[in-house]
Amino acid sequence: MGSPSSYFPSIEAKYGKPVEYWLKLLKGMQGMKHMDMVSLLKTDHGMGHGHANALVAHHLAESKEKA
Repeated sequence: MGSPSSYFPSIEAKYGKPVEYWLKLLKGMQGMKHMDMVSLLKTDHGMGHGHANALVAHHLAESKEKA
């Protein structure tokens, strides 16, 4: 598997929203566990597991770097 960001072009193409939209949405889920965030993207937004996991992994790594 490549880095989580390697999924970004296909996420944008499949779901019709920029990655920034999804990262902003994840920012609002602060304090949730990784898999709970993935589940929410899957159930509430119809996202596939791989795409949801890639976005959450990127978001959490980015959050750690800023901390």
